Amino acid sequence: MAQDGRQARWTKHNEERRTQILDAAIAVIEEQPAGAEFHVQQIAERAGLNRTVVYRHFTDRTDLDLAIRARVLDDLTQQMLPALNLDGSINEIIRRIISTYVDWTVEHPTLHTFAVQDTGGAVEFGLHRIASALADLLEIAIAMLGADLDADEEALVDPLAHGLVGAVFATVLRWLSRKERVPDAARLAELLSMSVWNLLDGHIRRLGLEIDPDLPMAHLLNLPEELLAVDGDGA
Repeated sequence: MAQDGRQARWTKHNEERRTQILDAAIAVIEEQPAGAEFHVQQIAERAGLNRTVVYRHFTDRTDLDLAIRARVLDDLTQQMLPALNLDGSINEIIRRIISTYVDWTVEHPTLHTFAVQDTGGAVEFGLHRIASALADLLEIAIAMLGADLDADEEALVDPLAHGLVGAVFATVLRWLSRKERVPDAARLAELLSMSVWNLLDGHIRRLGLEIDPDLPMAHLLNLPEELLAVDGDGA
């Protein structure tokens, strides 16, 4: 039992040390210009550790970078998920989700730039979590509206959600990469929200439904508003 206790304390120590290193890495990146190179020594100094200690917790620089990207994208996902609920009108819901993402990228441009330098692994997983939560939200809304989908249409909900998230991500990424960010962030979120609604509206009309996107979902579904605050929890 004593050995188990020591092992548990050692595991906890390692987890805390990894968190300390990743916190320091985030701080170092945020202090740099977007895309600027940074070194493990900077992270170690910021964490108050020796450089060799960093490599006791990460096998190499690639492993460290992957862990940083995963941490950044996990933080972004945690910011996004609370916005994925049915509270408000359709336009408000779409705008809330997109604005949350756009505002985060504007507030943390260097973290965003670093995170998306590798378009595999962590980025893919982060987008999948957000898109899966959006797919869940769409399925709830479809069920509540009583839309009659055939098997193919039901199967398309998940790919459609992933496509919407991917399109927004790609648009914002391109916007961030331009020397002059025109339109401004608020207008970008507005135009992107309009584009997303136009796509959804096309599908809705094809199903024989007409929905006013400015009506609260509670009115559309004849439900108490407090029942619509369904938090997305991701997959």
